[in-house]
Amino acid sequence: MLPERQNVLLFSSQLIGISRRFLPATLLMVMAVSCIACRVDAQDAVTPAAEPPAADPQEQKPVRTETSPFAKGVLNVIDPAAHPDETFAGPMALQSLIDAHPEIEWGEGFVDGRPNLGARTRTLYEMARQVTFRRNVFCLEFSFKPLRQIYIDVPQPSGKMARKLVWYMVYQLRYRGGDMRPAADEVGGMPLFKRIESYHKDTRFAYPMLVLEEHSSGKKYLDRILPTANEKIAAREQITTKLYNSIDITSVDIPFSKDLAAPGVWGVATWEDIDPKIDFFSIYVYGLTNAFRQDGEGDTAPYTKKALQLNFYRPGDAIRQTEDRVRFGVPSLADPAEQEYVLKKYGLEKRLDYQWVFR
Repeated sequence: MLPERQNVLLFSSQLIGISRRFLPATLLMVMAVSCIACRVDAQDAVTPAAEPPAADPQEQKPVRTETSPFAKGVLNVIDPAAHPDETFAGPMALQSLIDAHPEIEWGEGFVDGRPNLGARTRTLYEMARQVTFRRNVFCLEFSFKPLRQIYIDVPQPSGKMARKLVWYMVYQLRYRGGDMRPAADEVGGMPLFKRIESYHKDTRFAYPMLVLEEHSSGKKYLDRILPTANEKIAAREQITTKLYNSIDITSVDIPFSKDLAAPGVWGVATWEDIDPKIDFFSIYVYGLTNAFRQDGEGDTAPYTKKALQLNFYRPGDAIRQTEDRVRFGVPSLADPAEQEYVLKKYGLEKRLDYQWVFR
């Protein structure tokens, strides 16, 4: 479904009533399409709307650990983190509309650019200068097993097989609901958005992309699809359910469930040709949420997506790498100077195992 922008619905409906004097038919068609895009699915399960919580956007829950009947060992669990601030953008000026249609500004024949009847703030020009876009936001729960390495025969462009050291992470996705969308009350015949409504769908899809970034050199490694890896990794980790790669998992329904033992959907990310001297690094997980930020409008406006940053360190060297244990979190050091040095590597002010970032 297209992102809901309820304020555009109000904006467009009012413009249609006054725009015969100012705008061409093509603009009316665009506004009509905007109205369609703002619809809300009636079949979504809804809980009573509430005032937006006053929690700090940077506040986060501690990492939980749990076991699963579908995999041997312990899982680290990161709770979903949708926030009310992510349900809107603005107010901002639709400068492209203003520039393309200078005729919408009240000028000649009107004192101080004001209509003879009605408030100036209700003119098309003034409304175009203060537009708030509203949208629905969801976020998935992410659980993962320890980051490990394994030697695998990897197909090469020549058609031959090459034995390579592959880093991998087995993860689990679950949909817990708690989606957010703006809720409006009618005041004076106008919708007033002051509340956030919690709801959930029956299923969600995920489009995970996992990027391993080494902090000393800044080098980035994108998750690679290795056809020969899944079966060996599943056997080693004793996975008793279907294990998907980052492409196949995008077509799998993730059902809504509050059950703590819900199986969810299992995937694996793999990386090859990792620098054997790597020590401080993070894995950025994209595609768990649809939250984003855009500063302004148009193709050139800065656009960032919300990602989960998982921090790791590897106290080892290039010798017998499979025996080195990759540890989750930021190392704790007794020397304050050394601790500050390490924190700067991760771009942190304090030790955090994970954080949600926009990048």
